[in-house]
Amino acid sequence: MRRKPNRVLEAVVLTDYAAGGRSLARVGGKVVFVEGAVPGDVVDVLLTRSRADWSEGRAIRHHRYSADRVEPFCGHFGVCGGCQWQMLPYGLQLAWKQREVVEQLRRIGKVDFPDLLPILGAERTTAYRNKLEFTFSNRRYLTRAEMEGAADAEVLRVKKDRPALGYHAPRQFDKVLDIGECHLQAEPSNAIREWFRSYALRAGLSFYDIRAQEGFLRNLVLRSTRAGVWMVNLVTGPGGDDAAGRMLSDFRVAFPEAVSLYHTVNPKRNDSLNDLEPVLIAGETHLTEVLGGLRFRIGPKSFFQTNTDQAERLYGVVRDFAGLTGGEMVYDLYCGTGSIGLFLHAGARRVVGVEVVGAAVADAEENARLNGIRHADFHVGAAEDVCTEDFVARHGRPDVIVTDPPRAGMHARLVETILSVRAPTVVYVSCNPATQARDLQLLDAAYRVTAVRPVDMFPHTHHIENVVRLTLRDFPVGAPREALLLDGEPESHAN
Repeated sequence: MRRKPNRVLEAVVLTDYAAGGRSLARVGGKVVFVEGAVPGDVVDVLLTRSRADWSEGRAIRHHRYSADRVEPFCGHFGVCGGCQWQMLPYGLQLAWKQREVVEQLRRIGKVDFPDLLPILGAERTTAYRNKLEFTFSNRRYLTRAEMEGAADAEVLRVKKDRPALGYHAPRQFDKVLDIGECHLQAEPSNAIREWFRSYALRAGLSFYDIRAQEGFLRNLVLRSTRAGVWMVNLVTGPGGDDAAGRMLSDFRVAFPEAVSLYHTVNPKRNDSLNDLEPVLIAGETHLTEVLGGLRFRIGPKSFFQTNTDQAERLYGVVRDFAGLTGGEMVYDLYCGTGSIGLFLHAGARRVVGVEVVGAAVADAEENARLNGIRHADFHVGAAEDVCTEDFVARHGRPDVIVTDPPRAGMHARLVETILSVRAPTVVYVSCNPATQARDLQLLDAAYRVTAVRPVDMFPHTHHIENVVRLTLRDFPVGAPREALLLDGEPESHAN
């Protein structure tokens, strides 16, 4: 083993899996975490960070591949930054994801937990997303092969100046990888993207210059339902309403399955649409998706789980863990558009949702009306601010709390509130087992973990969703909820 002065470790043997999709090696008594490779690979590692007892880096050359590898199915694999685990059999991906949950609960949570239920893998591992967002750019990202294949500087310049429509290249804020075929969304997703690219080039419309903050075409957002209907949101810079209208009008003729067409003007430096107002150009204002027998309206800014099939299975796990009998008060925290709470409504006496995004709460209320659900209400605000003792006194003490926070996990004040409210059952849904484990350690003061089940929402990536059921320590599993005493008195609910 030799170490070059330019911080490259040569011929490193990767021996194990580490969190976040990385692999692990031990070099000179030091742990090295490596991106872009899998256990069994032998690679050269470019170090990006180094400490006394550990280092981080990425694989820049493979000497030997692991025997576990399979051929990636996407021509953009290894370049676009998505679907990082295509080179692994899906069964092995699932095994590693389940193992990560175990390790995070053990290493960070330091709590007792039962054997995990088997991870729920996806039946469809491609074309599973219902939403994709593409970026227009006048600066196309060139792969190493393209640069090496350029005959001279002029050829390289011409290649680089060709506009692109695709995904931001990893670690390149100003360059976009031109996507030919993406396997994440069902057709006609690729055909729609190609239509917009070709139309823009023929019409001479400018692609956005991220550095100069100028140009017309910025983003293309595609949403679809399982019934095969589509929503398109074309995002542009200001000053081109007529051009955008003509483009979308021509598009509607070519793709009649696109039943909802929006145009959004974005004058800002960032691409976020949350504070912008999409304008309906033609068709329906919303798509409608059916989930668990319920209808959900999806608008151009709605948050909705991007893997519909797996969302249905995830919510099924939440329902099983909640163990509702029809008489329970359910709090749905970080409720988004109310999908989990509404999914549980048939088994609940009442559902109370809390969400910080006002537009999402409006969608939740509309979804409740759409399905004739009258025993669910939703409140705007940060869960840690809304869920006070006064709020509980006004709306009723929960029997079951469902919490589905963002990657950062729950706010410490909300954890304190849950500990003081002492609902018999808490169901914690997380897209980040590390912060979930941190919160479970805090909740361990009053709760014990009684069930854990990971769900794979994003095949071929290292991301994993995990559902945990917590049961109040002085409330036996299976006992009547009325048996729980609060401050020496039987539990009561506000009407």
